[in-house]
Amino acid sequence: FSVLSSLFYFKPTFYCAMAFISSVSVPFATHSSLQIRPLHSQLPTSSALPSKHRHLSMTSSSVSTPSSTQYPPRKFRGMMQHKSESFWFYKFLSLVYDKFVNPFHWTPEMRSTALKSLELTDPSLGICDIGGGTGFTTEGIIAEYKHHPNRITLLDQSTDQLKVAKSKSVLNGVRILQGDAESLPFATNAYDRYVSAGSIEYWPNPEMGIQEAYRVIRPGGIAVIIGPIRATNPISRFFCDLWMLFPMKTEYIQWFQSAGFEDIEIQDIGPKLYKGVRQHGLIMGVVVKGRKPKSEQNASGHVKKSGSTSQLDRVVREDRKMSMGIARRVLFLARLLVGIIAGFYYFLIPFVIMAYAAVFIRTHNKQ
Repeated sequence: FSVLSSLFYFKPTFYCAMAFISSVSVPFATHSSLQIRPLHSQLPTSSALPSKHRHLSMTSSSVSTPSSTQYPPRKFRGMMQHKSESFWFYKFLSLVYDKFVNPFHWTPEMRSTALKSLELTDPSLGICDIGGGTGFTTEGIIAEYKHHPNRITLLDQSTDQLKVAKSKSVLNGVRILQGDAESLPFATNAYDRYVSAGSIEYWPNPEMGIQEAYRVIRPGGIAVIIGPIRATNPISRFFCDLWMLFPMKTEYIQWFQSAGFEDIEIQDIGPKLYKGVRQHGLIMGVVVKGRKPKSEQNASGHVKKSGSTSQLDRVVREDRKMSMGIARRVLFLARLLVGIIAGFYYFLIPFVIMAYAAVFIRTHNKQ
């Protein structure tokens, strides 16, 4: 990492400076009341939805992304939106994840806000935490809701992340498994609640992952995904698209609808020190909630296939354990290297955003 930092120091720093300048030069586009558009205008109107999906609601922060601008679609998957690449990326990131990633992107305050969407009214509810990594989300469930650890399953594809989770005494009793979010090793209707935080950005096929969420929760159960939001600033959008999957709100809604969820809600979140600045994208930017209908007819385990067309590549299931030839190894190394460089931009950008917010934004309405 030190070598990469020294090799690519000037270019990311230049782009961070450009992003800072663009933040200042745009007339306070993220927090000026003159520039804000209603958040719900980004989404299909309820009258345009099939009747079973006319339960869509929005919870907006005081800062919304302008909706009238048409942003260019992604042309390819992010470099880390592949299973082998993300596995090796986390092999090293797991060493510092809780100390250097969460404080700037996924804070305890954000976690508390997100967990309210799970409606954890009973400490005996069965919960699966998918892409749970070091267990930060599960820690919050246990600490804030006094949930029984033996009613929680934590799953992640990274053995290194799971080693950190297993070392935490607060997670004693939690069932910890290695697995794939797009092919969960659970029976249909196995859990009451599904939560996934900071994982969807690495899924090659997010539609599959959300369909799996629908499959494994019981009728009436709730699924919550906390994930990134795509940048509107063109420089930051280049880096977020290059790095991994930063969906747009309309994509989250479409994926949840296609899986069969109803009562879909989406809520903005973000680090407090950002003071509502969102145009550079957020690694943890939205909480998306959906409920599996109580009248679910597919008790046999059949999950309908998504009929939607994603902006991503054609759906092809990836297998991380598949042997790699020379060409695949070269491609893997190229993706990993470029992905690390793009990710380094998002290591620097929080400091730029916090400096900008501290200097130029004096007040910020709480969410």
